[in-house]
Amino acid sequence: MVVRAPSQFSAATLAEAMQGALDYEIAGEKASSLGRAGDAVAQSLSRLRAFDGEAFDRAALLKSAADAVWAYFIQRELCGLRRHDDAIREYRIPREVLIRLGAR
Repeated sequence: MVVRAPSQFSAATLAEAMQGALDYEIAGEKASSLGRAGDAVAQSLSRLRAFDGEAFDRAALLKSAADAVWAYFIQRELCGLRRHDDAIREYRIPREVLIRLGAR
């Protein structure tokens, strides 16, 4: 007598279910990482806007803000978001930060 597993438990169906679960976890990690990168942008830009001191110290804040924005843009691209115009408007990223990233 041959015993066969029900079709709902076939190897192909199980593999598809596992792949779906993995895709779900990866999407969640991407979203979480994008959120953390966005928080870093908001914090660095807030410090830059609030700063009222020496030009040398402001340059360090400007570099920090540019680094945070660059990392955020990279994370957006990894999530499939290629255009950054909406992010630039949302975070009100100053031109001087964008210029440090190579924007014109």
